[in-house]
Amino acid sequence: MSYTNFRKIVWAQYKKQGRHGLPWRRTRDPYKILVSEVMLQQTQVERVIPYYKAFLKKFPNVRALSHAKLSEVLKIWQGLGYNRRAKMLREAAKVLAQKHNGRFPKTAEELEALPGVGPYTAHAVAAFAYNQNVVFVETNIRTAVTHHFFTSKEKTDDAEVFAVLHKTLPKGKSREWYAALMDYGAYLKRSGVRLNARSKHYAKQSVFEGSMRQARGALLKELAKSPCERTFLIKILGPSRREQVKNAVASLTQEGLIQLRGTRFRLAR
Repeated sequence: MSYTNFRKIVWAQYKKQGRHGLPWRRTRDPYKILVSEVMLQQTQVERVIPYYKAFLKKFPNVRALSHAKLSEVLKIWQGLGYNRRAKMLREAAKVLAQKHNGRFPKTAEELEALPGVGPYTAHAVAAFAYNQNVVFVETNIRTAVTHHFFTSKEKTDDAEVFAVLHKTLPKGKSREWYAALMDYGAYLKRSGVRLNARSKHYAKQSVFEGSMRQARGALLKELAKSPCERTFLIKILGPSRREQVKNAVASLTQEGLIQLRGTRFRLAR
């Protein structure tokens, strides 16, 4: 596969079936794009859309989010999962408000210095908000590149994927190119192409039922309703999971997502 033909295939599929209507593709606001990128981590697009809209309605800009109580942020995040993301997003907003006067940094390196913003998210914001010629990899991008350039390899390294991306990136079209590339990878997956397990960097998501993630989510859902006594909380998933729930209470407290006030636990403020 030549680099030129690869670009032609991706662009053609994007023109034909691209997800042009996704709400975060209608904006160049780095705040809104950061919110979408954080929400989309390990979460399907269809699930994210209603949360994204509700979140931005409640917290339309950096200052609104930076002034919000953590409990308010966690409540509107409820059901999306991986709630630590909500806490880190609020912390990033606070840094932006306090140290940058509400303005977003212009480079991926500066963005990466924000709380909870890793290399992928920083480069994605740089591409989608600023149309910068940066290179980054996520699951759909990896599928698209592997499908066309590494079909015969049992295991690929992201360094190899990055090398292809550097060669195929159409300069000055980063924003549209990555949208097209992600959509093409998603299309391949819907078509039955499953290649991420062949990446050295791939980690399969653990089963949700019975997991610590489920226990943490159940606790936060209960506490979003009202403060609860510890004796009540540890029983919410039944006797067989009491120890797991105790551990979940401890980890959520340590991470600052919940706090003990008197004899009751509540969402952190």
